[in-house]
Amino acid sequence: MNDYKAFAAIRIPEFRHFLFGRFLFIMGLRMLGTLVGWWVYELTNEPFAIGLIGLSEVIPALSLALYAGHIIDISEKRKLMLTGVGCYFLAVILLIGLSTPLSLHTLGNRLVVWGIYFIIFLTGILRSFASPVFNTILATTVPKNILPNATTWNQGGWLLASVLGHASVGFLIAGFGHTGALCVVATLAGIGFCILFQLPPKPPMASSLEKKTFESVKEGLKFVFNTKEVLGALSLDLFAVLFGGAVAMIPVFARDVLQAGPVGFGWLNAASDIGSVIIIILLTFFPIEQKQGKKLMLVIAGFGLCIITFALSKVFWLSFGALLLSGLLDGISVVIRGTILQLKTPDNMRGRVMSVNSMFINSSNELGQFESGIVAKLMGVIPSVVFGGCMTLLVVGITWFKAPALKEMEY
Repeated sequence: MNDYKAFAAIRIPEFRHFLFGRFLFIMGLRMLGTLVGWWVYELTNEPFAIGLIGLSEVIPALSLALYAGHIIDISEKRKLMLTGVGCYFLAVILLIGLSTPLSLHTLGNRLVVWGIYFIIFLTGILRSFASPVFNTILATTVPKNILPNATTWNQGGWLLASVLGHASVGFLIAGFGHTGALCVVATLAGIGFCILFQLPPKPPMASSLEKKTFESVKEGLKFVFNTKEVLGALSLDLFAVLFGGAVAMIPVFARDVLQAGPVGFGWLNAASDIGSVIIIILLTFFPIEQKQGKKLMLVIAGFGLCIITFALSKVFWLSFGALLLSGLLDGISVVIRGTILQLKTPDNMRGRVMSVNSMFINSSNELGQFESGIVAKLMGVIPSVVFGGCMTLLVVGITWFKAPALKEMEY
């Protein structure tokens, strides 16, 4: 019976198409993010330059997020999703052009780096629509009674795609250079588009069409801020990722601290996602059934301790293990937060609420990347990551006492 429940969502063909198409697309995107960080650091030798990648993407993603949520709720969602995936494909083609020896010879390192920033800025515009529309469509592919199971599979697919993207791009860079790796990214995005094309249309609900833009955005924000469990979970994760994310500085640790090279860099990038995949598989068969709010806070505190350990380590396998454990803990928080959001959000507001989620969660990665770059420049790379882990612990401590509704939350 437990096995049947664990695979309930996978038995639905529409959900399978969604899951596999999104898997290939996300794998390509995670490869792209990893590759660009390594590429820019090779061109500049400046940790701060890595931080500017995050800033380039987060400015448009944050600026357009609320408007994007309104557009998603009043639009045919399948068409919007496919448009986003197609435009990402074109952005990768532009990066392929920049990665060629001819471009480097003609433009020089400085202009190539600014060209990368500009293209990443464009992908930030795309992401303000693409990220929430995927989460909106998820709830339409399965009956509501198996939505928690679909959410777990969805998070597991995302994390597995991240692992493969992070780990494989190091090997691809070593074997085929930046251009070859980018060609693989483009291929994955193209195949993902073909699979997602098989989904049926997802028209808007009639009630969503009746509201003007400002009223619609205001309604979505009001729902999030009035639903304390949702607001608490999003806020906790926002600040934990903002201060505690060590991923942005991994190129520096891999090359200068651990002397691991491109392959070691790929494995360090994949470590946290490997841990997350392991825990997602376990949670598929053994879901968290009690005291989810309290467990959410505890695992984020553990995440902060892992980041501090990673920062202080001078041994590759200890660094890898710290990131692996951080992924295990983060995977638990991702499932709890994602389930809360899917179960608490009304169908006619999913686009707006998922866009607010994108502002809180997805953009926190890029803001964290920029924050890491600034603090690394001011304090040095190792102290900056230790500082981030300590701030994560502080945020959890404050939330424990200031957000009792989240701490006592169960579903």
